[in-house]
Amino acid sequence: MESTGSQPTLSQKEAFARIRLLRSPHIGPVSYRQLLARFGTAAAALDALPDLASRGRGPYRPASADSIEREVVAVRAAGARYLFHDQPDYPALLAELDSAPPIVTCRGRMALASEPCVALVGARNASGAAVKLARDFAAALAEAGFTVVSGLARGIDGAAHEGAFPQTIGVIASGIDIAYPPQHAGLQERIATVGLLIAEQPPGTEPRGRHFPSRNRIIAGLASGTLVVEAAPQSGSLITARLAGEAGREVMAIPGSPLDARASGCNQLIREGAVLVQTPDEVVELLQSFTGAPRSRFRLGDGAADFDYAELAKLNWGEARADLSRDIASLLTNAPVAIDELIRQSGANAAEVHMALLELELAGELVREADGAVRRLM
Repeated sequence: MESTGSQPTLSQKEAFARIRLLRSPHIGPVSYRQLLARFGTAAAALDALPDLASRGRGPYRPASADSIEREVVAVRAAGARYLFHDQPDYPALLAELDSAPPIVTCRGRMALASEPCVALVGARNASGAAVKLARDFAAALAEAGFTVVSGLARGIDGAAHEGAFPQTIGVIASGIDIAYPPQHAGLQERIATVGLLIAEQPPGTEPRGRHFPSRNRIIAGLASGTLVVEAAPQSGSLITARLAGEAGREVMAIPGSPLDARASGCNQLIREGAVLVQTPDEVVELLQSFTGAPRSRFRLGDGAADFDYAELAKLNWGEARADLSRDIASLLTNAPVAIDELIRQSGANAAEVHMALLELELAGELVREADGAVRRLM
């Protein structure tokens, strides 16, 4: 198996178990971390999964060892490595997210993610002027010492990577061995060779619609600020900006003509509190003085109360487990609700509610939203 990095306490056996745990049905970043906190090791969590998921309609089967063996071979064949959330070279800003990916695959210079980063995103069908602006901004930001992060999409993303090259990170919605869009295959390989390429999905995974918001949270999470150059309403770039705001990062936008629909998303962000910027120097000034308190007023409330997952290890679940899981399930609908609201309404303590939600998720009855809220899978 490929070396897991500089973390001396993570054995090959436990690294393999962690990959298997994350690839098992109904397990995402939050439930993965909760299971590790509750059981101490991925191997122990895998043993507990069938009982925890007993509410499901059929027997629970974790990801097979054979499938993980094939994945490890594919990662190695792609020239990539695994990076785990608790290894020293895991990006510190990304680790601050509750939904940070527990495991990613990467190629290139991991040190780029530890340098000051700025996300630069925008429309796929961008205007020629906006593409040039993105390239110029990215070049100036790289010259000022920033690593430019983007998503390798057409339009603004591609221009951002080209302008900042090689001081750039590409975050993709596919597996590490899949080039998307195909016309950026050469750019993706160049970034993987001298920049940094990051993927959350297993190798061989073609990008799907649901993968792009997940990719966007990584883009926003790596950077102290996100700059939107040109974007229409409801675009993925606005999702990235909103995720940056929820994470307490700086949100910036370049204004555009009200007559151009491709600029309306940026103008909307500015109305909602994003910082209006017109030159790279303004971005540099904002981010060089960033201390964790953004000047932008563009921030949404968290969907979940702060909770220390270590409390799960102290939980004596006992015979009350099924009753509480049913009570929590009865409070859920297909409309998202904040976890702190479930704690208030159920009267149970936070650890018990989180464990009940974990059981419901493993049973395939629960969906977690990007902002931490949860809803019933109807």
